[in-house]
Amino acid sequence: MKHKLSITLALLGLFLLAQLIGILVLNAYNQPISTSLNQTNQSQEGIKQLPFDLDETEESNIPSLMLSIILAFLLFFFLMKYDMRFIIKAWFYLVIVLALSVSLNAFIGNTIIESSILALIIAIPLATLKIFRPSVLIHNGTELLIYPGIAAIIAPIINVLGMIILLILIALYDAWAVWHSGIMQKMAKYQMEEVKIFGGFLIPHIDRKTKEKLKKLKQKYTKLELQEKLKKKRFRINVAILGGGDVVFPIIAMGVFMRTFPEASLFGVPGLVPALFILVGSFIALVHLFLITEKKKAYPAMPWISTGALLGMLAWWLTFVAF
Repeated sequence: MKHKLSITLALLGLFLLAQLIGILVLNAYNQPISTSLNQTNQSQEGIKQLPFDLDETEESNIPSLMLSIILAFLLFFFLMKYDMRFIIKAWFYLVIVLALSVSLNAFIGNTIIESSILALIIAIPLATLKIFRPSVLIHNGTELLIYPGIAAIIAPIINVLGMIILLILIALYDAWAVWHSGIMQKMAKYQMEEVKIFGGFLIPHIDRKTKEKLKKLKQKYTKLELQEKLKKKRFRINVAILGGGDVVFPIIAMGVFMRTFPEASLFGVPGLVPALFILVGSFIALVHLFLITEKKKAYPAMPWISTGALLGMLAWWLTFVAF
């Protein structure tokens, strides 16, 4: 394993929690569509609308969606090349505010203030803290809500076939970007070291030798003296990360299946059965990846996660649909 067990379990826990929150957010906005398995219109009662007129987005096709993703990456690389940190921060800030607002709106009812406005009021200070006063708790806590929000926006514009193709293409790109070109590592390093923002979960940790050194320093110096010493000394801090794409794409896939197959419900949640199959498949695949990783090596997670999600879809189809 690349990281010690406690760190690996923490990353897996964050991934799993994000997926479960994703199901709750997706269910709040889930507007079932007619399929070959569901020819009747579903009741829209109790279903929330996406805030800020995002429901007006029409269903997209894979070429246009992939083009949008490619253009976004190219724009980021351009901004990174010319070190336009302010623009990158502003871009991140707007996306974070929007995604947080969508997720928070799913849990807020209309009171004196409209739920979308209240969600925005909560999202703005959270995004501000995340960008300008980051901490591990604020960073990972907001990440748990960001990806469900993004998925709730994207899932309604993709159909099942499109989702399958997208998972395959993203897996291939991720493998190329990590193993061949190294673009992903450069992008992650730039985000963390220069922009001080990272799209994904991160858990900083130190090794045993560094812990022993810190322990000796604490015993030797007072608190103020220790702070001065730490400013002069450099300690190696390891960071365990899981990219945002690795988290969001399984949630999007669950959203597509929840919307397309509402009759496959469980506990009153439309489409929950195939969503759980996708979740379990993705989670098992990620566990397998973490078990085989080696120290000082970079690994693309999407080939594993896409495979797990696709196998989950296949397992659900063979179990409940094919026969």
